[in-house]
Parts: sequence; structure tokens; C-alpha cells
Amino acid sequence: MVRVFGRIGLLSFGGPAAQIALMHRELVEERDWLSEAQFLRALSFCMLLPGPEAMQLATFAGWRLRGVAGGLLAGLLFVIPGALVVLALALIYAHAGDVPLVQALFLGVKAVVVVIVIEALLKVAKRALKRPLHWALAGLSFVGIFLFDLPFPLIILLAGIVGFLSTKPQGEAVSVARVPVRETMRTVVVWLAVWLVPLLVLALTGGEFLTTLGLFFSKLAVVTFGGAYAVLAYMTQAVVGDFGWLSTPEMMDALGLAETTPGPLILVTEFVAVIAGFREGGLGLALLAGFVTLWVTFAPCFLWIFAGAPYIDWLSGQPRLSGALQAITAAVVGVILNLSLWFALHVFFGTLDTVRLGPMTVLVPEWRSFQIWPAALAVGAGYLLLVRHVGLVKVLGLAGLAALGLHMLSL
Repeated sequence: MVRVFGRIGLLSFGGPAAQIALMHRELVEERDWLSEAQFLRALSFCMLLPGPEAMQLATFAGWRLRGVAGGLLAGLLFVIPGALVVLALALIYAHAGDVPLVQALFLGVKAVVVVIVIEALLKVAKRALKRPLHWALAGLSFVGIFLFDLPFPLIILLAGIVGFLSTKPQGEAVSVARVPVRETMRTVVVWLAVWLVPLLVLALTGGEFLTTLGLFFSKLAVVTFGGAYAVLAYMTQAVVGDFGWLSTPEMMDALGLAETTPGPLILVTEFVAVIAGFREGGLGLALLAGFVTLWVTFAPCFLWIFAGAPYIDWLSGQPRLSGALQAITAAVVGVILNLSLWFALHVFFGTLDTVRLGPMTVLVPEWRSFQIWPAALAVGAGYLLLVRHVGLVKVLGLAGLAALGLHMLSL
């Protein structure tokens, strides 16, 4: 198990689709650790949960093989390699991020990030928008977050309620082995304590910055439906506007770096925490901030799996839960569209104004501040990624080199 799940963790590049395909090959095709039906039921269950579904699927596979110890081993091996790489990249960025050559390099990264988010938008939309209701939810969620600045958790909650109520129950009840309620409650209490007791200790010992960080990313872990792209706009709004930990361009750098590492994309939260901790109190606080954020981001994943795994067969037969998930995924399309527009405006224009029209808030670019070279880099990256299907790491490297060349030519 160490060898197999360690290899999965080291090779888990390319987002959840590639990670799930890798696990299917390792766990179903090459070994009989999970049957096809078990794998698909577990995947459906993990997609109902907040948090990174690929990491939770790995945790379930470990739990299925060797109980809680196996789940911990599989889940941690999925996260740790990428977390170590992100930590190293964040510390390098903290020391060298304001060097002109590095800033020029990341101009190319930002241009590619715009295309990455658009690509994610197209993929999610193709999968999610299959009914008129889903198109309506996507449109309403975009309007709600882009024009009215509605909180992301509220959008997710409302979409889930609409999906649940609009889906008719059908079919026969699914019979499953009974799990003692006392056993489930004990699991919930233990893992809630694992998740939240460290935050209580931080609060009681006066660690204000780390407590704020932990509470924010704990909340983020609960509403991360639809993948990291869905919550990135919400996270950017809070990290940039409310806390002032990073700027919007730095958030784009964080996403670009997280895209090049193994493990779940939600590791972008670790990058944010390390940079914020470094600026707040140097290297020691940066390391603590990264650890606290990893803890509160992934401890809930173990809670969901260890408490819910015995009920997977029953949950897979609940059409209303599936309807709620489909509605949430449709709403996420609108949220990612907002993120695409947000990032594109910040990359392509030097000056943006916020205009208030009654209850609406509109982000309006100053057209004279249009930046031709970032737009050109984004068009080139779009051609390579979306048309020629060149690998992401290669495109990021080419865009970075092109941006460095433009800087050297003083363009």
C-alpha cells in the first residue's frame, strides 16, 4: 500500500480527472483492490462531499483495504508530496517574488492561468449543463456573485436546495448492512476533535493570526464543492480584500504554481498561508501557517470519509442527493465564469474601477490601460492548450520564457 499510494501521490499531476484515472488503473485494472462497481460508487459519494474528491477517493480506497489506518496512509500519501513541493515553491516566492526578472516570469504564468480557468470552465460546463434548470442556475449564480457580490457559501446552499427539491424520488430503497449509530457518532466526535481542538488551543494561547487563518480555511474546507476553481474567487476576495494577505496578481501566481505540482489543486491554500505567515512573522510563522492550513483543509476530508464510507451503498441510491449535487455543479459553472472574467480583467488591464449601480457592484476596466503583451501571451497559451493540447507544464515554461524575453527587450 505504501508503494502503490506513494506512487499515486507522486504522479498525481493534471487535476482530478487525471488523478482519478490514475487511481482506476492502479486500484481496479492492475490490482483487484476495488471492483469497478465499488470504485464508481465511491467516486459518486466523494463528488457529493466538499473538498478534493480525488484525495477522498484515495482515502476511501485505503479505508476499504485496511480500515482507518489504511485510509490515513492513502490520504496522507496523496497530499504530502505535493504539499512539500508547494512549501518549497512558496518559500522561494516569498524571498524572490519582488525581483524584476521573477515578476516578468510570472507575467507569463498569469497569462496561462487565465486560459487554465477558461479550460476548467469549458470542462465543467460540458459535464454540468444538461437541463434548462442547470443553465438557469449557472446564469443566476454568475449574476449573483459578479454583480451582487453574494457569498459563495450562500450560492452553493441555495443551488443544493433547488436541486434537492426539484428531483423526484424514484426506485426502490437500497438495502445496506446496518451500521451502529453509536459507532458513527463516535467517529464524528473523534474527527471533529482532531479538526477543531488545535484551533481551540491556538485561540486560547493567543495565536491570533494562526487562529484567524485556521478558522478561515476551515470554513473554506466546508464549502469547497466543485473543486478549487469554484472557491478561488471567494478565497481571493477574502485573502485580498478582507485580510490583505496577498494581492490579486499574487493569487494568480499561487494558482499557476499549484497547477504544476502533484496532489490536489486546493494545495493553493497552503501557498497563500505560507506567504501570509512569512510576511506576518518570518520563516517560523510561515511554516506554522502552512501546517495549520494543511491541517484544517484535509482533516475534514478524513471526517467525511470515515463517517460516511459505511453508508456509500445507501447514499448512491438517493436520487435527490444526486440532484442536489448536479445543481451545485451547475451553479459552480457560473462561479468559475466569474473567476475567469475576474482574472482576465486583472491581467489584461492596468487599471480597474469599481462602479456601484444601486445594489449592484460592477468592475469596469479603464480601456486606455489595456496591456497588449499579456493578452498576446494568453492568446498563444490558449492556442497551445485548447487547440494543440500541449502539456500544461510545457506551456507554463514557454509563456514564462516569452515573458522574460519581452522584459529583456524592455517591452
